[in-house]
Amino acid sequence: MTEQHQARRPVASGVAAAVAPSAPVAESRDIPQATVSRLAAYLRVLEMIAEDGGSIVSSEELANVCGVGSAKLRKDLSFLGPNGVRGVGYDVTRLRKRIEQALGLDRGHRVVLVGVGNLGRALAGYGGFVRRGFAMVALFDADPNLIGTQVGDLVVRDIDDLAGACADLQPTIGVVATPDAAAQNVCDALVAAGLRCIMSFSPVALDVPDHVELRRVDLAAEMQLLSFSSARNNELMNGSVIAP
Repeated sequence: MTEQHQARRPVASGVAAAVAPSAPVAESRDIPQATVSRLAAYLRVLEMIAEDGGSIVSSEELANVCGVGSAKLRKDLSFLGPNGVRGVGYDVTRLRKRIEQALGLDRGHRVVLVGVGNLGRALAGYGGFVRRGFAMVALFDADPNLIGTQVGDLVVRDIDDLAGACADLQPTIGVVATPDAAAQNVCDALVAAGLRCIMSFSPVALDVPDHVELRRVDLAAEMQLLSFSSARNNELMNGSVIAP
């Protein structure tokens, strides 16, 4: 297996070649969605490698930890331009920066969250967002008992102030963490406030305009998939398989 390298240019040897100046990353719109999802996974692993003091990683090592084939990994990384060096591998810091650039993380994102219940508070308090370039800048709720309360460094605002606050804060991502019955109205309010990227933790299918990107995270559905896998594994261990 070989690492991708710059064409029409002699390949230097050793680690110095792996940290050579990088070429521009491909336009994000040219990267397939499935590849984008895997790039995010590669980035998380690279962050762990860096935290452990690693500086160089081979495609085989990175692919093995991420659970993909090394050929697929190299194809995914080819969208970022020339990266690794044959016989050396990928420079961890440089590859992280290339992936962050492709995912738009180098610009940073300002996030507003609506729905400060248990889930909303957990999301607001998660420090991993900041480390990955996502700053939580405002929290909103409709409950008078929550409005004005403190969550971390932020004070919960009235949902009626959403449009004005977004005009001032210029967020790039909105998060819906409300009860299902309120999810569509909150989503509509975020769209009206100018948000074009929305993440919803409601299992309800939300309607958004074509220019808005909506990502839905259904934790209960994920648990149900795990339940099916558990039941199937038990059946396999007992010598029978659940009929499709």
